[in-house]
Order: sequence, then C-alpha cells, then structure tokens
Amino acid sequence: MTTPRGALIAIEGLDRAGKSTQCDILLNRLRAAGIPAKLQKFPDRTTPIGHMINSYLTTTSTNLDDQSIHLLFSANRWESRDSILSTLQAGTTLLLDRYVYSGIVFSAAKPAEVIPDPKPLSISWCKAPDVGLPRPDIIIFLNIGQEEAEKRAGFGEERYEKREMQEKVRGLFERLRGEGSGSSTDKEDWWVVDAGGSIEEVAGEVWKGVEEGLRRVREGSGEVRSIE
Repeated sequence: MTTPRGALIAIEGLDRAGKSTQCDILLNRLRAAGIPAKLQKFPDRTTPIGHMINSYLTTTSTNLDDQSIHLLFSANRWESRDSILSTLQAGTTLLLDRYVYSGIVFSAAKPAEVIPDPKPLSISWCKAPDVGLPRPDIIIFLNIGQEEAEKRAGFGEERYEKREMQEKVRGLFERLRGEGSGSSTDKEDWWVVDAGGSIEEVAGEVWKGVEEGLRRVREGSGEVRSIE
C-alpha cells in the first residue's frame, strides 16, 4: 500500500505577524493529531548560502546588489528542493516558515535608495528564479496592521523592518494574492488570517487553513505541483 504524501503548507505574512509562534503551535498540534510533521524555515541560515544571507540581513556592512541577493534567497530554497519532495513523499507534512512569496515581495519592495538601478525589480523578474520549486497545497497568510506589528518585541532589528518597507510589502502581498484583480494563478491557494487577535484565536484560524490543505491532499492526485 502506497503511503499518502504529506501536505506542503507555507506560512507567510508581514514581519512580526507571529509566523514562527504559529508554526511551533501548528507543528505540535499536527503531531498530537497523529500526523507526521516537520518544520523548515526560510531562509535556512545554516547553509553556506544561508550564512551569506544572514550576514546581509543582520549587518549594514554587508552590501550586495538587489539582483544578487534575490538570487541567493532563491538558491537557498533550491538547496532544499530534494529534501522537501522526499519528506512529502515519505508521508510527512512539511510546514514552511516563509517561502518564495516573501522572497518575491521583499525584493520588489526595496526602497529606491538601496537599488543601484533606480528602477525597482519587477514582480515577474522576482518570480522567475523560483519557477519549478514545489508549490504549496495551501499558503496561510498572517495579516497584521502596521501599528500592531511595530508594538511587538524585536521589530526594527533587521534590515527590512522599516515602516515604509513594510507598507510596500503589504501592498505587494495583496497583488500577489490577486486581490481585486483575479490575476493570480494560485489565488485559490491563499488562506488569509487576521493575526491581530490572541495567539489562541489566530491558531484556531490557522488550523482551519491547515485542514483545508490536508483535505486537498487527500482528495488530490498525490502529485506535488510545481510553482509556475
């Protein structure tokens, strides 16, 4: 008898929306329900490429042009492609704390003063390096207001945690989800959760999204789709 594959669940959202907290809660809940599960964080700062990314994010002395750093983030995800697929095929559900979608919007949102070419990177250019990576069965997006995010511990410690940058990221996430346009090719994959409530309330809404992702896997063909 073939082991049913695991679900690929991406947890996305603005900085300080509670992604890591919700991933930990979700991992424990899945395991308590008897569902084998693992957590993968992106960027993976433990790899050689991840060390370069970590230096870029945490210090102002490390500067790379925007195309290069975007491709490094993508390469960091490609490093994990085979392990993602093997984990899913072994029947283990995989939670991704950030994935390609954060990579796209953060690169496209960079303010002009840190871009050598005054023309920002386009969404289509930023999408291209990740085409072919495993596509999530569901993307759970934690939506939080900027004022609430800034109240949370640690905000502002990393390079991108600035109000103007975060507002651009918010708008680009909406565009990526196809809100108001219907143009997103994976619009049906997004499950938006209001992250402004209590940890318990947010966890309850996240779980509903996870149940939808698990249902899709049960009723699907068993194949892992690719990002287009």
